[in-house]
Amino acid sequence: MEHFGLSHILYEPDKYNPDTLDLLADDEAREYWLNTCEKLVDKYVNFALANTEDPTIEIRALKFKTCYVEAIKELRINPVAHGQLTIRLLLDINETCLRSQGFFDLWKQQKKYENDGALGVLSARLAEIDALSDDKLRWTELCRGVLAGNMFDWGAQAVTDILDCGLYEALQKIQKRPWLFDGLDKWLDKLEKTIHHCAAVFVDNSGVDIVLGILPFVRALLLRGTSIILCANEWPALNDVTNVELEEILQRAAIVCPILATALTNGNLVVRSSGQRGPCLDLRTISVGLCTEMKMRGVDLIVLEGMGRSLHTNLNARLAVDSLKLAVVKNTWLAQRLGGPLFSVIFIYEEKPI
Repeated sequence: MEHFGLSHILYEPDKYNPDTLDLLADDEAREYWLNTCEKLVDKYVNFALANTEDPTIEIRALKFKTCYVEAIKELRINPVAHGQLTIRLLLDINETCLRSQGFFDLWKQQKKYENDGALGVLSARLAEIDALSDDKLRWTELCRGVLAGNMFDWGAQAVTDILDCGLYEALQKIQKRPWLFDGLDKWLDKLEKTIHHCAAVFVDNSGVDIVLGILPFVRALLLRGTSIILCANEWPALNDVTNVELEEILQRAAIVCPILATALTNGNLVVRSSGQRGPCLDLRTISVGLCTEMKMRGVDLIVLEGMGRSLHTNLNARLAVDSLKLAVVKNTWLAQRLGGPLFSVIFIYEEKPI
């Protein structure tokens, strides 16, 4: 069934398949991802135990672990148990098991801590970007900022040990150009020729990612005359920012940035729920309301940010408008599968099909 307005987003809605890897058809990938997800369970349990005084926490954490390990076991025996088998499904089952034991927002306090820290240095980051007088230099730095911000991901195994560092350390860690997928020059050329009318930006993580990566990028688009719909998760998943949290972040960011403040007041910057409950993005399941608004506002640029939204899903999706797919590959196996090292950069700019 096609959503009303989906043809405005997807080039060929009936051919759309969000998932990049089919784990039923790919034995090596299936084995790797089942093992990886199983190993990640202990990280979640330890995080839960360390972040609350709740006396029921130990038993609930153990029940969560059992729930997920059993689900993985079942999928080893019967990979077609859910009809399909994808990374998106494995992440969704994880969230379902967490919620079944009352863990609705395991990272809530961590997200707040990271948002507070990032908001404290937003003003300095904006001043630093504004000091770059050359347009191409400035946009290159803005794009690098989005990518470096995307390193701050509690769902990525390779990143846990660097999460205490800041944006500047992350800028040093991402792949040097040329990137694995390097559409930056193509994007910079487009900016010289075109001002997009409205951009829908599907965002990823809290903290450095949203505040120091996405907000400066969005502000630069606003300054060009592009209005923005920020699309964030409906439900908490990992440390992804939710639409409710994002509203609060923007109110606080507006205090230090008059450009964001004005755009919020005049409706050129709005936050909407993407309708998603997990860290991936199935464009068939965004709400009819968001589809309609994207059409009414004349969205002519879609930005998909983060591994969940632009790598595990939508890497091969053909969109009906200009699109940017931006992520840092924070998984060694996946980076090698794509032909690059850990922390390879995905920066894909695709013009709308003619």
